[in-house]
Amino acid sequence: MVVGEAVIAAGIGCKRGASGVEVSAAVETALETHGLEMTALSALATARMKQGEAGIIVAGAALGLPVILVDEAALKEMEARTLSQSAQSLAVTGTPSVSEAAALAAAGEGSRLLGPRIVVGNVTCALAIGGDGA
Repeated sequence: MVVGEAVIAAGIGCKRGASGVEVSAAVETALETHGLEMTALSALATARMKQGEAGIIVAGAALGLPVILVDEAALKEMEARTLSQSAQSLAVTGTPSVSEAAALAAAGEGSRLLGPRIVVGNVTCALAIGGDGA
């Protein structure tokens, strides 16, 4: 990433045991939805509680992207800015949309979602832009 370039983070939420292929497919679908190429992404992001989800780690490695683990406090700070509300996500994680909150937190101050999360099978993905693109 070049200094001054916009940071675009792909926030990931998933059911336990989602595969790397499923996570990658959700990221690719989100990018296509917003007319972006894979090279536009700076990182994947998810809740710290999902640090053991091999599918997210595998997808990050396959896509050549770092995986940012967002702590619960940062997710809570982003809640009011999410566009989607999932009763299941709220019950399991305490956050109405892990993918949206994680994307916003990882994209940095002044970030904004490019749209609501997309759902592909067992995975949700939301894109947020920060930096010069927010």
